[in-house]
Amino acid sequence: MTEKQNQMYFAENPTSQHDEHIIDYQVNGIDLKFTTDAGVFSKLRVDYGSGVLIKKMVDVVFPQNNILDVGTGYGPIGLFAAKFWPKQTVEMIDVNERGLDLAKQNAEINHIHNVAIFSSDVYSNISSAKKYGLILTNPPIRAGKEVVSNILSGSKNHLVSDGVLLVVIQKKQGEPSARKLLTKTFGNCTILKRDKGYYVLQAVNN
Repeated sequence: MTEKQNQMYFAENPTSQHDEHIIDYQVNGIDLKFTTDAGVFSKLRVDYGSGVLIKKMVDVVFPQNNILDVGTGYGPIGLFAAKFWPKQTVEMIDVNERGLDLAKQNAEINHIHNVAIFSSDVYSNISSAKKYGLILTNPPIRAGKEVVSNILSGSKNHLVSDGVLLVVIQKKQGEPSARKLLTKTFGNCTILKRDKGYYVLQAVNN
């Protein structure tokens, strides 16, 4: 792995010099603060696509069997999910140890306790017996198409019956192929939202 690659947000242990920032982000009257750092995805602001997903996901109906946030980074999607659905446990996974440390810190800062934050390369550390009512992801596009495809297609094995997968992805970064893959995997795929080139896609495990 080159030094440049090691700085990418999907690296396990970024070696970038620390450069912490505080982000304040509000959705539906819920105001959360996030500490971010170099070596994690979108360190200066909550990524626009993540924001589109966060604002839309609150409207989604799903079986109440807990929630999984795949590729959590410093935690904005998963932590908002934990606030939206306080009776659910939200599991938040990533390969980036710096991001996971920040996500844990951000859960504490915002007094959010219904979360479990741990390392997993896609679903490698998720028990095959564990099923969720809702899986959320803003997939790591720069990690490559194979990783993104594994996140999308592999989600079916971790959803309960009628469980929901929500994905946010830019049209120019593979939305058409993602929609095609979800339709093939689940037999359905709905566009819930379009916003400045970002699409929120929903697949239901019928």
